[in-house]
Amino acid sequence: MDDTGLVGVQKTLGPVLRAKALDNRLPEPILGDRHAERVMSGLDPDYDKRRFGTSQMGLVAVARAKAHDDWAREFLAVHPDAVVLHLGCGLDARVYRLDPPATVDWFDLDYPAVVELRERFLPPREHHTQIGAAVTDLAWLDRVPKGRPVLMIAEGLVPYLTEADLRRLLTAVVDAFPTGQLQFDTVSVRAWRTSKWDPTLRRYGTGFHCGFDDPAALAKWHPRLEYVDEAPMNDSPEMLAKAPANVRRLYRLLNLVPALRRSTRIVRFRF
Repeated sequence: MDDTGLVGVQKTLGPVLRAKALDNRLPEPILGDRHAERVMSGLDPDYDKRRFGTSQMGLVAVARAKAHDDWAREFLAVHPDAVVLHLGCGLDARVYRLDPPATVDWFDLDYPAVVELRERFLPPREHHTQIGAAVTDLAWLDRVPKGRPVLMIAEGLVPYLTEADLRRLLTAVVDAFPTGQLQFDTVSVRAWRTSKWDPTLRRYGTGFHCGFDDPAALAKWHPRLEYVDEAPMNDSPEMLAKAPANVRRLYRLLNLVPALRRSTRIVRFRF
């Protein structure tokens, strides 16, 4: 993927996309995303031929994506007129997996270089807009219709924001819409502080900028915001049921340590 033009944190979309592509090869996939396998092959035809090329150790990221998909389906079933803000979307094909009705306006947002790749590898569809901008530059909100329920999805994004930028983002979205759901994943304070030693993040020259041991407390940032619940990730029953035996053994071992089991939390809020 060296010729993609991606830099820093933008490159972290590669391992996540690869995990989703390899999941599609399982006898019973967790996500079953055929787009991920096709896009990954286009970006890197040899992605599955190098050492550990078909390793399914990244399935935890797939479990995370499935949790976000399930929550999104629930919300859109009740709010078929919603506006969806898929922030830091990377090369994820969520809009194609969920296939929302034409009454839903869907916005995929990421850096311009990422959006260029999306336009290259993923087909266009009606009521689907791609915005090339930094999530923290809130001017992009001016391009989004208001006055309708909103669903904000931020998969694998929040830890790369500062706490101040995250607070500005959540507050701006809640202030801009009459009602909605915000769903995202966070890391613990320990995971944030030790991220500078993470080999994958160091490889891409990036790291985490915030962490929360009690992400439910973020609801205090806005009087209209209410914490709803949390979805499992490292201890996802579906991952532990469908992953190859070696992956199941590893995560069952890791999950014996509470700090590791709860190092990443998938949470949702409503207003």
